[in-house]
Amino acid sequence: MAGIYEERVWLGSYNSGVPSDVEVPENESLIDLFDKATTTWAKKTAVIFYGNKITFSELRDKVDRLANALTDMGVKKGDRIAMLLLNSPEFIICNFAAFKIGAVQTHISPVYVSEEIRHQLADSGAETIICQDILYEAVEKTGIKFKNVILTNISESLPKLKKMVGTTILRGVYQKMAAPSPEIYKKEGVQQLQDLLAKYQPNPPKVTIHTKEDVALLPYTGGTTGAPKGVMLTHYNIISNYYQNKAALKELESGKETVVGFMPFYHAAGSAVVNLSVFSGFNLVTITTPDIDDIIQYLVKYGASYFMAAPTMYEMLKDHEKTDRVNWKKMKIIESGADSLHENTARDWEERTGTQIIEAYGMTETVALAHINPKGKQKYGSIGVPAPSTYAAILDPDEDKFLPIGETGELAISGPQVTIGYWNNPEVTKSCEAIMDGRRYWRTGDLGNMDEEGFFYIYDRKRDLIKYKGLRIFAREVEEVLKNHPSIKEAGVVGVSDPVVGQNVRAVIVLESDARGRITEQEITEYCKDKLAHYKIPRIIDFVGEIPKTDVGKVSRREIRTEDE
Repeated sequence: MAGIYEERVWLGSYNSGVPSDVEVPENESLIDLFDKATTTWAKKTAVIFYGNKITFSELRDKVDRLANALTDMGVKKGDRIAMLLLNSPEFIICNFAAFKIGAVQTHISPVYVSEEIRHQLADSGAETIICQDILYEAVEKTGIKFKNVILTNISESLPKLKKMVGTTILRGVYQKMAAPSPEIYKKEGVQQLQDLLAKYQPNPPKVTIHTKEDVALLPYTGGTTGAPKGVMLTHYNIISNYYQNKAALKELESGKETVVGFMPFYHAAGSAVVNLSVFSGFNLVTITTPDIDDIIQYLVKYGASYFMAAPTMYEMLKDHEKTDRVNWKKMKIIESGADSLHENTARDWEERTGTQIIEAYGMTETVALAHINPKGKQKYGSIGVPAPSTYAAILDPDEDKFLPIGETGELAISGPQVTIGYWNNPEVTKSCEAIMDGRRYWRTGDLGNMDEEGFFYIYDRKRDLIKYKGLRIFAREVEEVLKNHPSIKEAGVVGVSDPVVGQNVRAVIVLESDARGRITEQEITEYCKDKLAHYKIPRIIDFVGEIPKTDVGKVSRREIRTEDE
């Protein structure tokens, strides 16, 4: 059974020019990659922030100054630095400055509340925090004391004419945040990022990096089951994934592309865009909030050639009145990640724009990329084939056993991008590892299968599997059926405990505006009868105005379950 996976049948589906494996130098660190890129493209624009252009040499100067400042503040190799920052040049500067000194950075979601922030800070043991000033109040409420606090304001990298109205660009999810009081900078121990950049010289000390052992990033999983866990990603993990991305997206040419970066930089997908852009000499147009009008404006203004977004953004764009202003056919790559791309969204997009979305798949534990659809060979509903240097397999969910082609089980991944484990959590790490024929696989928790050509399909998360009288129900399958109803805009499905049958299916539904008050629960049930087996049909249906989502646009089943509890 191992043969079908060890032979990597998916290599036959690769496009010409995509290698089966990438060469990753073991003595090359993230510092080396950054220094090489900023030297090669020194005079080229690296970042554009609402009109303000920063060259690669200017980025290098700021990074080296901050790295020197952090060293002087006592931050050393292996120390954890918490970063609570919005998408901005400051995020990019802090990101690479931490790499420069061998520190371990743990990125915190800007929409986290104090309790979520407190858990990540306490678990990681971060003693230094670099924080957006408008977010610092939530940090103070955690009660955690730091050795170093560095604050930054969103206006610091804006063009001069826009600095006075810097906070007006914080639309959408951040619009309720109040402007920080000037007194915040007068608090004991608080330093301002811009002051440090002005005070220190760009001459940080050299740090020796052992790429396969030294952790560079400590992102935390979403915590759908239990408290979020820190994922240890080494320099080698991150560099490997960069080379895998470059190989899989062979159409993108170093030094020649423009990317609009609005996916959250703290998230795996957004972080991958930052690394790909900087290391490859791309022009990264940075947007603080995912405002659809801003995105369209900058796609047109700067002639973006690579676009990466979550499925929810494509769902909005395919119906947006301004979408046709973008010449999508001129783009080299249009990619979807961070969640499952609904087939209807993909087909509607293709009809509207005349282009195809390339669906990719990854997880925090694989840095970002693990699977991707080859351009021109996309299969609707598939996450694609494993990236170069990646092995994947479908395992029995309960034991270390390979399953045959077409059979549903748990997706497992092996490759140089796979995490070395969870922070201070060896037991959970061990439970995710499967040693199969001498190869270390990482159990993803995703249930799916593989077809004859090596394309993989994901049906659901293992933890979201609903069991009704012992029968298995995939929440995603029910959601797909519901979303095909012309009057349903969004749907989320979870299992609700029942002492008699185990779990009942509950559907939370957002109707299209013209259907609200007209569609009943009974009509939804009738609609499902010839599309789902009787036990899969939702027994509990709730119409709501909005479905809870994660900050990258996924339906948050965890929050729906919490409501039930």
